[in-house]
Amino acid sequence: MNMRIRKRACKFCVDSTLDIDYKNKKLLEGYITERSKIVPGRVSSVCHFHQRELTRAIKRARQIAILPYTLHESS
Repeated sequence: MNMRIRKRACKFCVDSTLDIDYKNKKLLEGYITERSKIVPGRVSSVCHFHQRELTRAIKRARQIAILPYTLHESS
């Protein structure tokens, strides 16, 4: 039996009203882990084009201190 796994559609390609902006903290937080690492596109099911835009926006948001580079662990 040959089962094919269907790839999920990119959230940004389907809904053209969604805009990737470095000032949109709520949107960008959905694409970083608890340790502030950027989630890969194959996990978040985002196409290559929008993954590059997300990465750029997250890095810009980190530079102007909207998003943290890392989370500090309390000992």
